[in-house]
Amino acid sequence: MRIETHGHQLEVTPALRDYVETKLARLGRHFEHPMDTVRTQLSINKPQHCAEATVHIAGRTLHADANGQDMYAAIDLLADKLDRLLLKHKEKMVDHHRGESLAQLGDAG
Repeated sequence: MRIETHGHQLEVTPALRDYVETKLARLGRHFEHPMDTVRTQLSINKPQHCAEATVHIAGRTLHADANGQDMYAAIDLLADKLDRLLLKHKEKMVDHHRGESLAQLGDAG
C-alpha cells in the first residue's frame, strides 16, 4: 500500500508523514490484496486542523475527512473513519456475494 501525504498551505514534516503512515498502515489488514493508493491531504482552516484521505481499492474510491484541535488528533479521527468505511465496504462485498449464492441455491431447488 502506497501512502501519499500532501500539505495544503502547510509543510508536511517527516514526523507528520511518519505518523500518517503509522496510523494508516492498519488499513491494509482488512483485505488480502493490497490497496492501490491512499492519498492524504493535511491543511489548517483556523482554528481547526483538517485531514482528508482518498483510498483507491478494487473498483471503488472511498473518501473521508476529519477535523481536530491539532493535526495529530485530526489524523487519529481520520484513521478511525477510514477503518469504519473499509469495514463497511468489506461487509457489503461479503453480503453481496452471499446474496448471490443464496439466490442461486433457491433457483436450483
